[in-house]
Amino acid sequence: MNFSSVARLSSQENVLASNRMDSSRMDRAKQRTILGVLTENEQHSRSFGQGVIFSKRGSILDNSHTNLLGCPSSSSADIYVDEPCEVVIPASGELVAAEPQVVDEETAAMQHRDLRLFLDLSSGSCMDTSMQSLPDNEAVTTQNAMCLAEYSEDIHKHLRKTEIKCHPKSGYMRKQPDITNCMRVILVDWLVEVGQEYKLCGETIYLAVNYMDRFLSCMSVLRGKLQLVGTAALLLAAKYEEIYPPEVDDFVYITDDTYTKKQLLRMEHFLLKVLAFDMTAPTTHQFLRHFLTVQAVCFKTESLALYVAELSMLEVDPFLHYFPSMVAAAAFCLANYTLNRSLWPDALYTFTGYTLAEIVPCLKDLHKMYLSAYSRPQQAIREKYKGSKFGNVSMLSPPGDLPFY
Repeated sequence: MNFSSVARLSSQENVLASNRMDSSRMDRAKQRTILGVLTENEQHSRSFGQGVIFSKRGSILDNSHTNLLGCPSSSSADIYVDEPCEVVIPASGELVAAEPQVVDEETAAMQHRDLRLFLDLSSGSCMDTSMQSLPDNEAVTTQNAMCLAEYSEDIHKHLRKTEIKCHPKSGYMRKQPDITNCMRVILVDWLVEVGQEYKLCGETIYLAVNYMDRFLSCMSVLRGKLQLVGTAALLLAAKYEEIYPPEVDDFVYITDDTYTKKQLLRMEHFLLKVLAFDMTAPTTHQFLRHFLTVQAVCFKTESLALYVAELSMLEVDPFLHYFPSMVAAAAFCLANYTLNRSLWPDALYTFTGYTLAEIVPCLKDLHKMYLSAYSRPQQAIREKYKGSKFGNVSMLSPPGDLPFY
């Protein structure tokens, strides 16, 4: 076979491969659902356990077509910002935020061009694109990284130092003038649904919630922009953690075009600026994976620990009062006690320095969350852990009490 024949054959194979890829993308696009804009009516119905109404396209609807986390588009709407001018980042690396104040749209837009992203309420349509995803091997990858005994203690010490710097302010919700804890709970529940839809790693969701909470610790946001902040946080977390993150158009699509691509990219830029581009944040998930390499447990115990740890993301109070390493320790104890009637092994006490007495307050709070999980309006995390991939652990009955009550 001469060179020209080989070239023609290679060209034909490339065309066939391209056609197969396009066909595969079209199939995935047809299978996707739009999780849609969160609505006030949904907030009300979820609060009273009445469920969510989905249209044929899969978006969440209500009778009044009013945005969740927000109010209808209005040219006279005020915006809330902690800093109407530049975000000041001193040499120490800590953000300095002024007391929240209300500014007029036109004044704010003139003072800082980044604030225009809060104002552009128009929705637009973007072309739908699909992403390519690899099989979920996050557990294997994390264990391989953490199981090097000679570095394990140094890694843990570094993470413990870093978690202090990257921890959101625990009482930030009390200073938010227009959003509530209930809205944040609904948003986190929605982010978990998005993660399931796009098969994102567990660490990606934790990072997104960390970015969102740190941003809200510094900036006050109107409810109509809260979902935009959460979506931008998830976009950044996916870029940081995933091998093949979803495209920007995918995130626009998943909100049913509630926000434009331009708005999302502007919010991404603004979020990066407020966080001072510090995106490496230790999470509860990361600490828990680390603990599970030090103290091996059965598959169900591991999955249950991951489940109760993920439940902690839903509430600012009390779980932002604890560092991620403490929440991870409490999740390990609770899962270990539920299935094995054991709590905190000596190996983890030696490794972390945490005594059981130090873990108990967080463990009690996590146990209360575990007991109420089945009756909460937000069920995305529970549905996620009903699957065989996690051993159906969310169907297990939690212990009625703990031995130190």
